[in-house]
Amino acid sequence: MSAIDLAEMFLRFALLSLLSIGGAITVAPEMHRFVVNERGWIDDGQFAASISLAQAAPGPNLLFVTLVGWNAAGWVGAAVATAGIMLPSSVLALAAHRWTERLRDRPWIQAFRAGMAPITIGLLLATGWILGETNRDHPVLVAVTAASAATVVATKLNPLWLIAGGALAGIALTR
Repeated sequence: MSAIDLAEMFLRFALLSLLSIGGAITVAPEMHRFVVNERGWIDDGQFAASISLAQAAPGPNLLFVTLVGWNAAGWVGAAVATAGIMLPSSVLALAAHRWTERLRDRPWIQAFRAGMAPITIGLLLATGWILGETNRDHPVLVAVTAASAATVVATKLNPLWLIAGGALAGIALTR
């Protein structure tokens, strides 16, 4: 990957950082479009594996960005992707928090905070859609995903049981 490509990755991830309301996972669909569809730096499987591995590992949910960078350009790509996704949003969040804490009783601050929830939910649904596309050729996995989503909505079952069930279904289909 050239220095121009790395600079482009940093700038694109920096922009996405400012849009990642609810965490880096919410901008995964746009990251996918950029690194897989537009640039071809990695493929669908590598992208999905990056998210899966990062979600299974302990730590922040943005670890997948580091893995995407690693898959695209090794150590340098990992550092560039991580810096791009972390720096702008961290600086903005710190500044915004300090400012809104002084004005927290104002109605427009309260309205802004309340309005962020539906945006976050929409971004998470878009992420789920993109990740689900890698398994659309496996009707069993689609059924397991739909059943898991319905179970989460309808019950108080610990999601770890559903994750374990999905893992078992994936193992059974790969044999």
